[in-house]
Amino acid sequence: MSSFVIAVGIDISKARLDIAVRPGGESWSVANDDVGLAELASRLKELGPEHIVLEASGGLEVPVTIALALAGLPVSVVNPRQTRDFAKAMGILAKTDSLDADVLARFGQAVRPVPRALPDEQTRQLEALVARRRQLSDMITAEGNRLRVAPLTVRERIAKHITWLSEEMRDVDRNLRDTIRGSPMWREKDALLQSVPGVGRVTSFTLLAQLPELGSLDRRQIAALVGLAPLNRDSGARRGKRCIWGGRAAVRKTLYMAAVSATRCNPVIIRFYTRLCQAGKAKKLALVACMRKLLTILNAMVRHKTSWHPACP
Repeated sequence: MSSFVIAVGIDISKARLDIAVRPGGESWSVANDDVGLAELASRLKELGPEHIVLEASGGLEVPVTIALALAGLPVSVVNPRQTRDFAKAMGILAKTDSLDADVLARFGQAVRPVPRALPDEQTRQLEALVARRRQLSDMITAEGNRLRVAPLTVRERIAKHITWLSEEMRDVDRNLRDTIRGSPMWREKDALLQSVPGVGRVTSFTLLAQLPELGSLDRRQIAALVGLAPLNRDSGARRGKRCIWGGRAAVRKTLYMAAVSATRCNPVIIRFYTRLCQAGKAKKLALVACMRKLLTILNAMVRHKTSWHPACP
């Protein structure tokens, strides 16, 4: 049945896009620039594929995704680990750009990933600011670690760099606040999210930018999307430990810090965490459960447009 589905795989590099079509085995390449993207969109519109599959490539996929989605084409951005495992399952161990494109086309035929809605320009700007803030935070942490062991000859330079990075982060924070305040919808959601003890502006901004589905899915779907849904590892009579995997790592990292804070100041999360620990759960496992609990609360609040109160489930 999958052989009748027209699927396109696109392997992305800085200079070139390699394209493969299934069925038929047609392949070609275009330059990764505005002219190449326009040519690609025009050719794919004539072809009329049901699935166009790209891998998340550290941001290189964004212009391609936007160009194709604006042309009305069904684009899906997938986790590279999924497609690599898919290739291994098919016995394809070699790796070239054209071969990767063909694997993506085969993946589209077999899996039929759901195309993700294109975020609007405001959302893309907010996501870029949130990503930049995370990069600055990582750089400040790295430079701080270097400063502690640096010799005197470079210590002053590192300190100056930390000062500059800190000022840059403050500027990004101002831009984030202005962007949120400029949108009535975001302003309302931000107020709801930050009303929860343990949820600060960084968590709120990250959820607004990188989890726009918050409030539109049920608790199981939103947990799976973030990567907080426990996965079974059972075989026969063996019952393995359940674990979390995949999802949106940046959102999960932010929720982890929010959950740590909530176990100290949020009465609902404190009671939940204490009960799990008293039941013999490992602290790390209990904390992951708190992350999932906190996400469920936030999801329900955004859906029903209700502010925090201690009686939240």
